[in-house]
Amino acid sequence: MRPIRPLVRRLFATFLLVMIVILPLPYVIAPFYRFVEPVSMPMLWHWATGARVEHIFVPLRRMAPVLPLAVVVAEDGSFCHNRGIDLGAMREALEEAGAHVEEARGGSTITQQTAKNLFLWPGHSLVRKALEIPLALWLNLVLSKRRVLEIYLNIAEWGPDGEFGAEAGARFAFGKSARKLTAREAAELAAVLPNPLRRSARTPSVLVRRLAALYERRATAHPRLDACIYARTR
Repeated sequence: MRPIRPLVRRLFATFLLVMIVILPLPYVIAPFYRFVEPVSMPMLWHWATGARVEHIFVPLRRMAPVLPLAVVVAEDGSFCHNRGIDLGAMREALEEAGAHVEEARGGSTITQQTAKNLFLWPGHSLVRKALEIPLALWLNLVLSKRRVLEIYLNIAEWGPDGEFGAEAGARFAFGKSARKLTAREAAELAAVLPNPLRRSARTPSVLVRRLAALYERRATAHPRLDACIYARTR
């Protein structure tokens, strides 16, 4: 049994070395996303497995203004003033999950979801959340709010067959560019974001229509939310 111990030690040392090399990589890469058009881990997985990917990166200025506003209202109402995480929203999400609220969101900010999509894996686990939170804080530090939202809108999965980003999502759901979306269409796309495999803006369910109406009303009631969305600086 003794020869096994050196092997175990070597394997453990190799694992630690890999972790030391891999874990800092997102922190090194993230600042370059000020200028580089990134792709997400789900997109890379689709490509690796031969699955379909439909993706066209569209600058925020070429999207209908109602779309980012609807997404902020739906996904992260504190986006303009939080620092990448929202502890209050996390607590509310846990309470809603305990109450089995059907339309409850996960409590992750847009910045957290961007960090997850860029660098981590889907699903729910304490390990992933522990990695996600510091990454979100780092993204909030090195990228502007406008850029974080622009990246999120361009890498979020928005359809059941490899539609990534707002442009692909808008074309799939409505046969038009993200630039031409109406307020209701933008709200329906926002309502799809938690689960584009089960929710659809192309054939919206009662739940999607109800949420879209709610998000459209909220966007109208909070017009100042777009102040940070279209600001050129932090």
